Amino acid sequence: MHLLILGGTHYVGRLVAEQALARGHQVTVFNRGNKPAPAGARVLIGDRLAENSYAALDGLTFDAVIDTWALDTSAVKQAIAALQGRMEHYAFVSSISVYDHKAAPAPYDETSPVLDMDRTPVRYCKDKLGSEREAAASGVPTLIVRPGLIVGPGESTPGRLPWWLRRMERGGPTLAPGPEDLALQFIDGRDLAAFLLDGAERKLHGIFDAVSSPGYITLAGLLEAANDAAGGRASLHWVDGDDVAKAIAGKRMEIPMWFPKGYASIFQSTGKKAAAAGLKIRPSLDTIRDTWEWVNRTGWKIGDGPAGVPEDVEAAILRQCGAVSKE
Repeated sequence: MHLLILGGTHYVGRLVAEQALARGHQVTVFNRGNKPAPAGARVLIGDRLAENSYAALDGLTFDAVIDTWALDTSAVKQAIAALQGRMEHYAFVSSISVYDHKAAPAPYDETSPVLDMDRTPVRYCKDKLGSEREAAASGVPTLIVRPGLIVGPGESTPGRLPWWLRRMERGGPTLAPGPEDLALQFIDGRDLAAFLLDGAERKLHGIFDAVSSPGYITLAGLLEAANDAAGGRASLHWVDGDDVAKAIAGKRMEIPMWFPKGYASIFQSTGKKAAAAGLKIRPSLDTIRDTWEWVNRTGWKIGDGPAGVPEDVEAAILRQCGAVSKE
């Protein structure tokens, strides 16, 4: 299979390229050339947002196209127009964030209402929805994958799981935002890449939520496993989620893998359709351990990604909420 990956050098795109090469496929990656591609992939250079950006692909045909970078609807629209008649299957990586979680009760699936593209103020969601619309109108079998939080080896940014692992490595009193039993859903980037490749090989089409099963792991389970992996030096101090939300209100920060009350619906998708179509989710502990190995092998450090709480802010929250002594 001759596979074109739009992207192909960063995180999920790179994982797709690596796995495709391992399966024996011919792989072409198309991007701006800012990062090296996996060995064995053909590299074609172009800026997807520039005029005549797909000239490097002229005359080439592809059995499948996988689009792992689409933060602008126009990029998808231009790609489909440029490749019209020269691709047999198109796969687009969207996001579970397109669902309107306020419009219907949990649990959510592919039939749940999505946000109004014309009214949502969130640019990310607007572009994902617009890109889905362009992809669905491509005229070829189209696979739209809506992953949840993507974590695992290679997640240099935003760096959610890497941040927790490095934070646990530092040790000491550690902010743990409640509730402890918050049920999380995420997907290892390697599992997402495998599902995209399987879909391309089978010409799978339709919309699929790529998430783990509900209750895959709790927040307490995640933090305890991360602490164990990083040496067990952290002392978790659980603070009521409402108090944490008040303490960080107005601050430009993200407590990785946690959402305040009213936003945790992002962890309430069934995932049944993708599972029935062959999505395989590895054990969460494997993802945590492998990510710990990756951050140490690559030297990833706090600050390399935007996720996480500054040390002084964390300490202030712990004191403010009475989790540690104010002395």
